[in-house]
Amino acid sequence: MTAALATAPAPAPATTPELPGPLAALAPFLEHYGYLAVGLLVLLDNAALPVPGQTVLILAAVYAGAGRLSLAGVVTVALAAAVLGDSLGYLLGRSGGRALVHRWGRYVGLTAARQQKAEEFFTRNGGKVVVVARFIDGLRQTNGIIAGTTEMPWRRFLLWNTLGAVLWVGAWSSAGYLAGSDIGEVYHQALRYQLLLLAVAAALVIALVLRRVIRARRRG
Repeated sequence: MTAALATAPAPAPATTPELPGPLAALAPFLEHYGYLAVGLLVLLDNAALPVPGQTVLILAAVYAGAGRLSLAGVVTVALAAAVLGDSLGYLLGRSGGRALVHRWGRYVGLTAARQQKAEEFFTRNGGKVVVVARFIDGLRQTNGIIAGTTEMPWRRFLLWNTLGAVLWVGAWSSAGYLAGSDIGEVYHQALRYQLLLLAVAAALVIALVLRRVIRARRRG
């Protein structure tokens, strides 16, 4: 019995599928720091810094699918970091964003009248913006600051912030976990989806601007 146990082959270590470029570049960082890497990058990515938080979330979920991390651990850490990161952005915007806009906004075309219109828009649609922004690079990093600058009520922001974090973490962690060996194809499809969202957002902005221009000309 003892001899049989001694000669029994050890279980094979969990293997990770072949990773596309950005995921492969982050792999050593995740392997060295584990959940800390997930928490740090996701927090910073949601607090105005352009770091690969979404990428490390997908990669950590792939590792969870390969048995190298716990999916529950990845989701818990990423969810807490996403909510906290957006909240830090909100506090930054609430405490100093308005003063910065009043002082420097005119140099980038952000006049007092435009700031007022932005505040009115966020009052009507702020919750939806906070949720959708999580899935769009650029807006994910800044939506908390915008919400704070426009003085969106804290409780309302926290509700939509949490909902957006749940949907964002749930979507990307599920994609990474279920992708398995197909992660390369899934990742490229995700990039196309991201570009589509950016195109739709740009089209909406252009449509709104044209609508205002046409109305202004008719009034004139």
